[in-house]
Amino acid sequence: MASMDETTVIEELALRDGFTGQRMFVVPRPTVQAALARPVTGRLLVTDAGLFPHAARHGRFREGGASQHILMLCTSGAGWCRTPDGRFTVQRGDAVLLPAEVAHEYAASEDDPWTLWWLHFVGRDSAELVRSAHEAAGGPLSHLRDPTPVAGLVSQVIDALDSGTAGGLVRATGAAWNALTQVIATGRRRPGPALSPVEQAVEHLRATTPQRTSVEALAAMVGLSSSQLNAAFRRQVGVPPLRYQSDLRMARARELLDSTDFAVTAIAASCGYEDPLYFSRQFTRTHGLAPTAYRARIK
Repeated sequence: MASMDETTVIEELALRDGFTGQRMFVVPRPTVQAALARPVTGRLLVTDAGLFPHAARHGRFREGGASQHILMLCTSGAGWCRTPDGRFTVQRGDAVLLPAEVAHEYAASEDDPWTLWWLHFVGRDSAELVRSAHEAAGGPLSHLRDPTPVAGLVSQVIDALDSGTAGGLVRATGAAWNALTQVIATGRRRPGPALSPVEQAVEHLRATTPQRTSVEALAAMVGLSSSQLNAAFRRQVGVPPLRYQSDLRMARARELLDSTDFAVTAIAASCGYEDPLYFSRQFTRTHGLAPTAYRARIK
């Protein structure tokens, strides 16, 4: 079986041309080894994570499995996977958990290639999480009625790893743990009435405020192109996704100004604005009053 480093090299060579809009982050292996010796990341550590949109001709065959456990989440399109449990179709809303060192093979559909959010993970608790998911679902495949929250968590993992800091590794661990436990809690369900892509996007934005999600990442989570999501969002909500995110942050700012004595700088940070001056300009543009004047109006 290939080592962890060898497997990564093989995968990078196979994907040298990449996919339009892809995101991928591989943690340097010396960093992995050091993180596994630490208290939090030693229990669960993401070593690789990514997004492959409309991944035509994407596939893998690992005769001896991978050195890490793998979570794959399909948010649009389709594909298939084969493990010792058999061969099964993977469609939108399906999550696949592949144990480390277990043979597997998977590939995107030729006619409708999947959009895949994925992560590789190790650590003392990782095998137990995979076993729990398999027990809940009766195998490696779980169906999620709405895959958007888990896709959002994988997106957070990628962002955290991309920060290149030890704190980023810890944040990635937290988001990955949340994603895996959501898959475990869902188990295998019959697909129920599905939320529309815009409804899924709105739920994700509400749940993750004040965190910012790019239109590209949001579209990939709900299985649309960026232009399709923008058009559908405008049609159904009345404003584009970025404006909707800004409105949510401004609503939070109003709530904090009305109900707390927090400094404007602290409120800006709590609403996702690193620059308090930029926050004040945006607030004034939206409300016609600066944050301090808005607060003073009720006194």
